[in-house]
Amino acid sequence: MPINMDDIIAIDIHTHAEEPCCTHRDDGYNDFQAAMARYFRNPAGGQGMLPTVPQTAAYFRERRIAAVIFPVDAERETGFRRYSNEEVAQLCAENDDILIPFASIDPAKGRAGAREARRLVRDFGVKGFKFHPTMQGFFPNDRAIYPVLEAIAEEGAITLFHTGQTGVGSGMRGGMGMRLKYSNPMHLDDVAVDFPDMPIILAHPSFPWQEEALAVAQHKPNVYIDLSGWSPKYFPEILVRYANTLLKDKMLFGSDWPAITPDRWLADFAKAPFRDEVRDLILKENARKLLKL
Repeated sequence: MPINMDDIIAIDIHTHAEEPCCTHRDDGYNDFQAAMARYFRNPAGGQGMLPTVPQTAAYFRERRIAAVIFPVDAERETGFRRYSNEEVAQLCAENDDILIPFASIDPAKGRAGAREARRLVRDFGVKGFKFHPTMQGFFPNDRAIYPVLEAIAEEGAITLFHTGQTGVGSGMRGGMGMRLKYSNPMHLDDVAVDFPDMPIILAHPSFPWQEEALAVAQHKPNVYIDLSGWSPKYFPEILVRYANTLLKDKMLFGSDWPAITPDRWLADFAKAPFRDEVRDLILKENARKLLKL
């Protein structure tokens, strides 16, 4: 059944389908998830500790929170097999009262990636695509990756880009090869110019480039910011100020499940200095409009 928006109290725009689609984890995956667990101070990541997509659906259903969920295709840079986009979409279809399917394609796949993007939108009802420039190893404004973005834009889907610092590889030798430079949100200013009708979500408070993210979101009508990956009690003051004023219609609730739970995020959001009139916009209405629910 479709999501009953009258019964939903919030829309989480940023949740992860983490476990590999195969029967075992790849070499190094346990070390990677253990480092993520230390970074977020959360046991999720240990063997048997990551929720499945159906378990995620049950968690969010109990809390009456709709959730956008996606894998991350970073096979080329990490060597870890990606979670099948089709499998995630099928599980979302089985839980379509609460889950909203996004997908992930390494944009270096070029025309093959573009064909996959079109098929996922047309045949599987995928509404958007998650990119992680640091984890996937690319600059968002590199025109070599534009074929995938062109397909997404033409299909009318949404893009969601990781921005700023990342827990991926944090504290590991050489940062697990992850290069932070790729995730400066200013690179997405070019993407917003080149694809002016494609919605672009800048994921996370963009430390250490918060002001760049705010500038891009304020200047470009098709750019939004999700507030996932941080507890609201740690949000920079300037981010809260813009959320309360100039960007109140462009801020989106996201948790970063399972690294951060909605329970923790929402409890801290209730205590943070957001104006009463913007709280429902952030928690539900902005995402509802963007997702056309």
